[in-house]
Amino acid sequence: MHHANHFYGHAHVLARYCGLGDGHPPRINGYVQHGWNIGDGLAPGHPYVTGTPSLLWSEQTRRRAWSLGRRNVVVIGAPFAYLLALSPQNPPTSERTGTIWYPFHGWEGQNVRGDHRELIARIRDTEPGPVTVCLYWHEYGMRRVRQLYEKAGFRVICHGYRGHWWRDTDPYFLDKQLAELRRHRRVASNRLTSAIFYGIAAGCEPAVYGDPMILADEDPTFGGTARIRRQWPQLHGERVDVGVAAGIARAELGTDHRCTPAELRELLGWAHPQEETVGH
Repeated sequence: MHHANHFYGHAHVLARYCGLGDGHPPRINGYVQHGWNIGDGLAPGHPYVTGTPSLLWSEQTRRRAWSLGRRNVVVIGAPFAYLLALSPQNPPTSERTGTIWYPFHGWEGQNVRGDHRELIARIRDTEPGPVTVCLYWHEYGMRRVRQLYEKAGFRVICHGYRGHWWRDTDPYFLDKQLAELRRHRRVASNRLTSAIFYGIAAGCEPAVYGDPMILADEDPTFGGTARIRRQWPQLHGERVDVGVAAGIARAELGTDHRCTPAELRELLGWAHPQEETVGH
């Protein structure tokens, strides 16, 4: 299994949906898109073996992948869409309050450059209720960054470690994220990212505002933040039309393409018994 299939516990969520339990998921036959992006579903520079299936979130992504020469591409919907099917909330268990805010983050190979103090001031001026700031593990581990938000009076959390090279994956990363989203009335970030779409799907009012910050050596291949703002202007701003946002999120997460457990087992290569292989 490609190690990115384990990111955020995606393979674990899909295995649970397929009725395979909470143990180590079987090897997936293909590359599962691990985050919302504006390219072919794979990160720029992502190693790819020709002919291997790309298991993508949405029809829009499938069309972009096709235009770039990918031919073995299948739309299955985002793992988060499967988690929602596994964890319905009707009726809500409690009243939502406040905002969960996701500052744009870096990762092992790239740091983010930006003014967190300026962002904190903008959040204070904009958000009417209590604010939870969710830092990615990379920034959460940076004491100076974490303390800026703590000293501002925000509740500061981290959903966990996404995993890397099959190690230290938190199989309940998305479960923790969904639980937090359902506690809050609003979800916001300084960039349009997976977290915003997850929040919309989980019933939050979205907002995207503030300095988008800069990722060191950011790859501009697919147009970057400028293209995102041009293509999805409806999702940018301190107040966004919830109905419009819900329709866009449904399309981008591929909710209507969510497979049945039997269909998904077939597409992932799990329809027939196989020996589990770790790290392949």
